This record gives sequence, C-alpha cells and structure tokens, in this order.
Amino acid sequence: MGEDVKEFTVLITDDEEFNVEILSDVLSSSYNVQIARNGESAFELATKTPPDLILLDVIMPDMSGFDLITKLKKAEITRKIPVIFVASHTDPAEEEKGLFLGAVDYIAKPFNRAIVKARVNTHIKIIDQMRTIEHIGLVDTLTEIANRRGFDERFKTEWGRAIREQAHISYMMMDIDLFKKYNDTYGHQQGDVALARFAETAESTLNRSTDFIARWGGEEFVVLLQNTNIEGTAKVAEKIRKNIEDMVITTETGEETCITVSIGVTSIIPTTATSQCDFLNSADKALYKAKASGRNRVELYRE
Repeated sequence: MGEDVKEFTVLITDDEEFNVEILSDVLSSSYNVQIARNGESAFELATKTPPDLILLDVIMPDMSGFDLITKLKKAEITRKIPVIFVASHTDPAEEEKGLFLGAVDYIAKPFNRAIVKARVNTHIKIIDQMRTIEHIGLVDTLTEIANRRGFDERFKTEWGRAIREQAHISYMMMDIDLFKKYNDTYGHQQGDVALARFAETAESTLNRSTDFIARWGGEEFVVLLQNTNIEGTAKVAEKIRKNIEDMVITTETGEETCITVSIGVTSIIPTTATSQCDFLNSADKALYKAKASGRNRVELYRE
C-alpha cells in the first residue's frame, strides 16, 4: 500500500486536543482523517460518511467509548467498521470488556508513534484483504459481473428501496438459446468465450450506473432496473436482445459464430405484502413463454 495513496479513511474520536493532534499527525500522511470531539458527533459522522477504521478514546465526557461502540455495533451502517480503543491505562478487565463489545485492538497512551502507525496499518491491510475476498465471493470469475450471491445482496437493497419510495423495480431473466447445442458443436472452452462476450455486450447495453446485471448460473443472466416501468424495461430488454443477435463470436479456427437470447420481463411497485419469490418467478414465467414462442424474443409478464 503506497504512502501517497489515501484510499482509506480513519475516524479519530477523542476529546483531548493534544491526543487528536498526535494521532492526526501520525496518520494524515497515509490516510484520510476525520475528527470527532465526542461520542455523539462521532456517531453522526460515522453514519453519514462511514470511515474504514475508528480510533476511539475509552473515556469521554458525554458518552464513554464503551457506550459508543455498543451504539455503533447496533447500527446496520456502522456495525462492521473496526474499532481500535485508545486508553491511558491498559487495565486487563477494561481491555477484555472492550474486546467483548467488538473492538479489534487497543493502543495505550501516551502514544508511541511507530506503534500507532503499525497497528493502524495492520488493520487497514486486514480490511483490504477482507474486501478483496468479499469481492471475489460476489463476482463471477468467468464473466466478471456479479454472481447469484451478488445479485441476492443487490436485490435485497433495491427491493427495500422500492418499498420505501413506492417506486418501480423491474427484473429481466435472460437465457441464451440452445446453449447446450453451442457447447456440443464448438466445445466448452468456446462456450466460455460466448458467455463472457454475452455478459460484456449485455452490460455495455445498460446505460445507468444503477442498472445491475448478474450471472444467475450456467447460461442464465438477470438484470435489475430501478425506477423503470415494464414498458421502459421492455425497451432495454429488446436492445439487449438485438445487440446479442448482432454479436459475432470468432472461434480459435477463425469461424464466425453467433448466439441469441430469450428474455422474460416483469415490473412492480412492491409493498411489504408483496412476495419477492412471486415477483422473481413472474419473469421466469415470461421467459418460458419466450422460449415456447420460438426463442430470440422478449416476453412481458402481465397478470
């Protein structure tokens, strides 16, 4: 991790100016530094612009570090942020209490600059590694788009947003036509090339940064669109279908091949009573109809 790259943010929470100055001086060359003088302002800052790591004084006038970490761990947006306690004494019972409440480490006052930097660097590296692992876990390695687990995470977020805002959420289920035959004809390695090209073409067709595509499994792919009704989603689906139809995939021997896709589309303004399973299945029903009607087409689900 380069010293000049400030990729990570550290929130320093301490009511003593002297401590803040030392910690800020040690860390500001490598990290973006946020400063809070008390527990309430630290919590407000952490929820508005979540840092990557929090350095937290145990003893503060308005709210102790123990009370603040308890509050942070209860809030969904902050519960995964690592907290390092800073304390003027390292009483074993207090240290045990802090670790039990969810702290990842302790730093003793008066500060040793080298130790502060080493401890923070260690935990930032752990954060970076965990995010890489999580990223790998949510991304399909062949197509480099989200996998089914990644879709589940995004769908949960978008579904909740649509309910809160009473907005449309739209979903399309896409299946490459006769893909087994393509694999049998050209081989599985060429089939992988076709899957990667499909994902690349479909993703590039989506215009908004909020539009989301994922590989559902095998030759099936899905797309989520927010604030888009079924007519608007149908237009996007048709554009994807046409772009896939026009796509040329060249084999290692120079032969030009092509594939087509069938797409089922559904859209809804959900409520808390709406079944997520029924919503997802409705696109699958529309996809089945597209397949039964001759493939290489878009079908809309209507009640």
